[in-house]
Amino acid sequence: MSRAVDVVRTYLELRTPEQLRRAEADDPRVRFVRRDAITTAHYRRLYNEVGARWHWLDRNAWSDEHLAAHLMRPEISVWECMVGDESAGFFELEKLSDGSVEISYFGLAPAFIGRGIGKVMLTRAADEAWALGASRVWLHTCTLDSPSALPNYKARGFEEFRQEQYVAQLPDET
Repeated sequence: MSRAVDVVRTYLELRTPEQLRRAEADDPRVRFVRRDAITTAHYRRLYNEVGARWHWLDRNAWSDEHLAAHLMRPEISVWECMVGDESAGFFELEKLSDGSVEISYFGLAPAFIGRGIGKVMLTRAADEAWALGASRVWLHTCTLDSPSALPNYKARGFEEFRQEQYVAQLPDET
């Protein structure tokens, strides 16, 4: 069974690198590792650990072959946030044909939420997007995401450029 939920999706962007309000790590153990040859199993672990509580479902519908082909595209880069030897989250960038770079996925594992790491990771995601030659950096969030997501994006300087409403079908909570 599933239930219908009204959702608001908000699109935000940075038009220039100077628009980014930077945040630096207080914890020297926070680092970012680009996962160029990420396996589907590693990606799915990150995706589910970060996104399960926020109802991230779309990539789970992809076959391993489809996901592997996506991850091998030169336009895609995946960065894992590490705190010491622990995986704290990840972000995925996609360079689009219009010259923009989308932060297509971004999030922290539950144990790392509320520790100030999200603002540092968003700063790094934007820096990496600009390093790809982005004409602009953009992302979207929705009312199913963490309540901290939209405030973090705005605090880092991202500006809203569009909103849309839709109905999501979510599995019943048991």
